[in-house]
Amino acid sequence: MDLGTSVIIKGELSGSEDLTLCGQMEGRVTLPDHTLTVGPHATVKAAISAKAVVIMGAVTGNVTAKERIDIRATGSVAGDIDSPRLAIADGGSVCGKVQMP
Repeated sequence: MDLGTSVIIKGELSGSEDLTLCGQMEGRVTLPDHTLTVGPHATVKAAISAKAVVIMGAVTGNVTAKERIDIRATGSVAGDIDSPRLAIADGGSVCGKVQMP
């Protein structure tokens, strides 16, 4: 499911399918068995917990993934990361602690 660039969400977002955020999100995102993709123009100020997370936009908040976190060239995270696998493309950035159990 895609949430477009004009969508602004405040609160908690959870689901049982893969999700792509392209707009603004503030609060908490929980997708325990699915992948969250943060689009290149998205601004997310939220605690994120998912099976896998792909970040192409700006995330402010802690990000936890069961499998992997992939920060692309246009992606940035200002917060702590907790995931067994982490990939950061040239140009991607992280400002926070990284834990890889």
